Amino acid sequence: MTRNLDIGLLRAFAVVADQRSMTAAGRVLHLTQGAVSQQIARLETLTGGALLARDRRGVSLTPSGERLLGKARQLLALNDEIWTDINGGAIGGLVRLGVPYDLVGPCLAPVLKDYTAACPTVELSVICGTSDELARRLATGQLDLAVLEQPTETATGECLAVDHLVWAGAEGGTAHWKTPLPVSIVDESCAFRPALLAALGQQKRAWRAVFENGSLDSALATVRMDLAVSAWLRSTVPADLAILPPEAGLPDLPSFAITLHRPDRPSSLAARELVRHLRAALSDRSKQGGPAAFSAAFDASFRIQA
Repeated sequence: MTRNLDIGLLRAFAVVADQRSMTAAGRVLHLTQGAVSQQIARLETLTGGALLARDRRGVSLTPSGERLLGKARQLLALNDEIWTDINGGAIGGLVRLGVPYDLVGPCLAPVLKDYTAACPTVELSVICGTSDELARRLATGQLDLAVLEQPTETATGECLAVDHLVWAGAEGGTAHWKTPLPVSIVDESCAFRPALLAALGQQKRAWRAVFENGSLDSALATVRMDLAVSAWLRSTVPADLAILPPEAGLPDLPSFAITLHRPDRPSSLAARELVRHLRAALSDRSKQGGPAAFSAAFDASFRIQA
């Protein structure tokens, strides 16, 4: 006898696996936590065993759940493509994009606005974090795409653009003259931290952390109040901060690649369309010169993900 899997149950299962929480999955699916739990229970009845293990920290996949998840994603992607074709090419589905905090506003907000206007039935979820955090989320299936900041010499993925790391401080500020140098770093896992500390070490410049391990807004506040300096990609320096010139006496900082990464599984049509928007927008900014000040950045040494 033919047995059919319920696509809705598979989608709930995939979202719970991504979010590691019934409550968080409910927010994504616009369902109550109880409704999500019921859907998972129905799927476990159909499959004949537990798919999720539950403890105080949340939920994790059982061996049966691990085996089901990959196939479930393939079935969901095919389902979404079929519906797209039925609806005359209207792209739908859920896309989870990981982006570093500093890139969301100045670089990617216009791209995401254009994308959602072009694909109004897509549910776009933007997750912010450090590049290391986002890479881990992508590897564990919690993201469909990730834009990362990486040193140009070791960058992987598809290079979308290259930008120069610069020192930034308060307009008319004096924090850069202080010894030890007061530095504001958002997080210990910040992609810029190793480059920043290496440059200070080469200059033998003493430094101290004024702020780290918090929000981007809090780190910005310490710089705006002239309590510290920080390092930003040139294109992302807030308009009310000053890019410190060589005369400030701080060491040169390297360039960073802005790279696009996808998981080792089939991408949905909605995710592929977002990739197209990202490529086009950042390529246009690079050609125009404009406020982004991106240099040409399609270095053949980078691995391009097809």
